[in-house]
Amino acid sequence: MPLSETLSRVDEDLAAGRVPIARQRLRGLVSSFPYDLTLRRRLAEVYRLYGDTAEAGRWMYLEEDRNTDETAAFEARYGSPGWRMKALAWRGPEAMAATAFAEGQLVAVRSACAEELGHPVDWDDPASYRDGLEEPSEPWSFSGVLAGVGCLVGALAFLAIWVNGVVALFD
Repeated sequence: MPLSETLSRVDEDLAAGRVPIARQRLRGLVSSFPYDLTLRRRLAEVYRLYGDTAEAGRWMYLEEDRNTDETAAFEARYGSPGWRMKALAWRGPEAMAATAFAEGQLVAVRSACAEELGHPVDWDDPASYRDGLEEPSEPWSFSGVLAGVGCLVGALAFLAIWVNGVVALFD
């Protein structure tokens, strides 16, 4: 489907209150046209309808007139440069950016990621920054330990009943 036709459908979806469908269409368009900053801007507008400032900041990150609160929310949600690289969904060289500001933002994120990981990274090679995508491990919680112990007790009880049944079978 051509870009203009899809954008017309996005407008129709928004007018009819089908915001999730409009969001899905725009996400697909950004994936297909990662260099088009107007698509990113429209997607940010849709996330504002949801009240999701972090996602609005994500899609406005390459715009000079971005909202500082949204940018801060995006940077907080995607804490490492590797996560930001993945979240920005950019492909190709930074020189493909439509504005000098966008190019500078992309270079800054990629450079920060390369510095953090200690080796060069590339937008077209997610494996080059995958090491930076590890989820931080959370400490054990009481409820988590309790659930683990409960599972272990249940498994041991099942095993004991099974062994008792096998022994009774041969008596």
